[in-house]
Amino acid sequence: MIKKNVLLLMTALIFVSCNTNKSVIQTTRKGSKSYDSEVKIKKSTSQNTNKHTTKTKYSKNNVSETQILGATNRVKVTNEIILAYINKYKGVAQSNMGKYGIPASIILGQAILESGSGTGPLCLYANNHFGIKCHKDWLGASVKYDDDSIDECFRKYDNPFDSFRDHAFFLTSGSRYSSLFKLDKKDYKSWAQGLKDAGYATDTQYPNKLIGLIERFQLYQYDDVNFKKESVSSQPYEQIADIPSEYLVIKGDTLYSISKKFNITVDELKKKNNFADNTLSVGQKLRVK
Repeated sequence: MIKKNVLLLMTALIFVSCNTNKSVIQTTRKGSKSYDSEVKIKKSTSQNTNKHTTKTKYSKNNVSETQILGATNRVKVTNEIILAYINKYKGVAQSNMGKYGIPASIILGQAILESGSGTGPLCLYANNHFGIKCHKDWLGASVKYDDDSIDECFRKYDNPFDSFRDHAFFLTSGSRYSSLFKLDKKDYKSWAQGLKDAGYATDTQYPNKLIGLIERFQLYQYDDVNFKKESVSSQPYEQIADIPSEYLVIKGDTLYSISKKFNITVDELKKKNNFADNTLSVGQKLRVK
């Protein structure tokens, strides 16, 4: 009888513990009521809960090596996913460097770190690639997410390119980050430290982690391009991005969402990849051109 009671007690404890470590994303729009739907996202159970963490050195010979990135909620991705993310957004990063004076390496490094290379919860549900919170001047859509505090307000965008553009506005508007623009645009180390000093992140290791990503994936190479501002200012962001002929499926993708990204129909996408059904798997390569 005693053994039976002990077993019941242990079962109850396990059940309770499995239901107390969740975070809620709740979509809202400024001045409106919350939508009825809520998305519950299970937090990482790793012992190290620092917001920004990277592990493992990049090896060109092993694109399947994993990285653990801090995207508000820690995510694990392969080098292949990170490289696909870089390839997808390097164009808009270089464009923003030309237009706003922010190093492309810094833009890409922050985006990889903050979004988990596009796999983090805020990125998936809010197109927020830079972990930017609402702040008092934000009038757009938002989501509530448990980060440093419960139900913190984060900005929500219609598409990733709006997030990249808002990141540029965020750094260039006001005086908070003005000291950064006195730095050499190719001095990514000083920019990384300057972001931390200006209060972009609370993690004391943020500069080292950002620099580590820039050097590991050689993001500094994208700073070596001369731009004419007038040549890119009128281009739609969708055209600025360097769209690859293949796409690497990430968590949360559907055939419909991928077809919208590349402006093709679901039937065309299925035909290009000889699909008999709509099944996708993370890491799968799809032809999109």
